[in-house]
Amino acid sequence: QGQLVESGGGLVQPGGSLRLSCVVSGFTLNRYVMNWYRQAPGKQRELVARLSPGYSTNYADFAAGRFRISGEENTLYLQMNSLKPEDTAVYYCNSPRTAGDLWGRGTQVTVSS
Repeated sequence: QGQLVESGGGLVQPGGSLRLSCVVSGFTLNRYVMNWYRQAPGKQRELVARLSPGYSTNYADFAAGRFRISGEENTLYLQMNSLKPEDTAVYYCNSPRTAGDLWGRGTQVTVSS
């Protein structure tokens, strides 16, 4: 089916930026819907952004205007700007499949001074 491996998380100050990466193997990236989700401790996992075939995009309200999802070759990206403490979470790469969704193991993003 394929594998997803996230990287790029870390500690950043409020107002700062991070660029997350998700390396895809086993399938062609631009032929499938790709998502970024996030989950903070004690909270529900929530959709952050979506990239669809044809490169159309969708964003959660909290991400619109600050985050940008993109895909190049075998890597999905999430550029995050103007980060807030509320953005602190584990961020996951995801691709829906009828036989079972593909998920990465996540990368930690911490926004704190």
